[in-house]
Amino acid sequence: MTNRILVLSIFVVASCGLAYELIVGALSSYLLGDSILQFSTIIGCYLFAMGVGAHLSKYVKDEDVLSRFVDIELAVGLIGGVSAALLFISFSWSAAPFRTLLYLMVFMIGAMVGMEVPLVMRALNARQTAFKELVSTVLTFDYLGALAVSLLFPLVLAPHLGLTRTGFLFGMCNVGVALWTIYTFRAELKNVAMRMLRACFVLCLLIVGFAMSDRLVAWGEHGMFGDEVVYSTSTPYQRLVITRWKDDLRLYINGNLQFSSRDEYRYHEALVHPALEALPWARSVLVLGGGDGLALREILRYPNIRQVTLVDLDPAMTKAFAQRPELVKLNHGALNDPRVKVINTDAAIWLQKNADMFDAAIIDFPDPSSFALGKLFSVPFYGILQKHVAANGLIVVQATSPYFAPHAYWSIDATLREVGLRTYPYHLYVPSFGEWGFILASPQQDYRPPTQFRLPMRYLNAETTREMFTFPPDMPRLDVEPNRLNNQSLVHYFEHDWRQVIR
Repeated sequence: MTNRILVLSIFVVASCGLAYELIVGALSSYLLGDSILQFSTIIGCYLFAMGVGAHLSKYVKDEDVLSRFVDIELAVGLIGGVSAALLFISFSWSAAPFRTLLYLMVFMIGAMVGMEVPLVMRALNARQTAFKELVSTVLTFDYLGALAVSLLFPLVLAPHLGLTRTGFLFGMCNVGVALWTIYTFRAELKNVAMRMLRACFVLCLLIVGFAMSDRLVAWGEHGMFGDEVVYSTSTPYQRLVITRWKDDLRLYINGNLQFSSRDEYRYHEALVHPALEALPWARSVLVLGGGDGLALREILRYPNIRQVTLVDLDPAMTKAFAQRPELVKLNHGALNDPRVKVINTDAAIWLQKNADMFDAAIIDFPDPSSFALGKLFSVPFYGILQKHVAANGLIVVQATSPYFAPHAYWSIDATLREVGLRTYPYHLYVPSFGEWGFILASPQQDYRPPTQFRLPMRYLNAETTREMFTFPPDMPRLDVEPNRLNNQSLVHYFEHDWRQVIR
């Protein structure tokens, strides 16, 4: 019976160990971007720390194996349980020590997790378990625990509990193993009453943290954004936060500003109208990204538009902007318009599986700050996209800043030209972002910027439109590589450019 309890504890501690690794990796990807770099370095640090922990386990005396196992469970439960909340608050209030704290916690958790399995194996060996049975049983349950969490984390835990609450939950699981071990092996342990008291104290802390998780996140986000947080949610894809200061609503995705309601009209007029004004015959438009419905709002102003298909990955985004009154007011109910069809899926997959043709395509993805986003600015993606746009139609791409990220901007232009599209780059000043850029592309037709607009505009007119398509000497065209999937040069350009701005 005692052997079965020790083996079952392996399943639990393996689940917890992988959960902490996934939580920290996801959180650092949310906050720092570049998911491949974050997960790669965190996994490397974690595995190295596990090796250190496995080595240190040999210094535990045989008579203290179970006692030290209990102590480690309490320590890893406490540190791992609070890890997400502590890291989030650290980043929110002062980003400077975040990386140091991040890798310190990863190393500490990894080292303690690395000690768990050797100690359990030694405890089982002391009970005269055959070596071949010992190794196969322990490793089997270790891997099964990892499998269980690898499936539950993206499908259930992260989207429904969030990262901080998930951390507290697995911390409680570690403490549960400690309590279970104390009760089962109380005759073999030292200072049973003190260990039981410590376990109950840590468990109470984690339960309180679990219950107050939303408040902790809200407190951290207040420190990060400064303004009142009116809506926030963690999805399988990103962290969405909407803030308000007086009459200014702002959307942040993974901590990055997406728009301010005070000046978003500049951005969205520039994104939509230079193309649609040149296509008075257009009837159908494809929008990729743009789940906030603000580009849709501008598109639907044209009476000739009969159908708009919007493809956005995250249903939480489109749901919020279709239902929350302050957001519906901002996009004029565009997501609820009968002419609009909303599809929540990966844009690249949808393009591959769908054969619909459109007169224009508006591409409003977030900046290519990670390889997952970079694929949506790649040669294969644009090659598929142009097959969905009429020969005399137009494509418009949000293309980051030609001033702050010039290599990235001109790489997007080079990528569009690589697939045979004619490109017409342009830019404007948006107070919330600074100088921002777009690229208009055409499969065949020559394009000339409009000199007048059929609809009333808040920013665009003949003069501002002419200025948009003229680049000053400090924003020259650069000779850069197109973005291919095998190396994703665009993501490297983007990181390099913004790193120079921060310096």
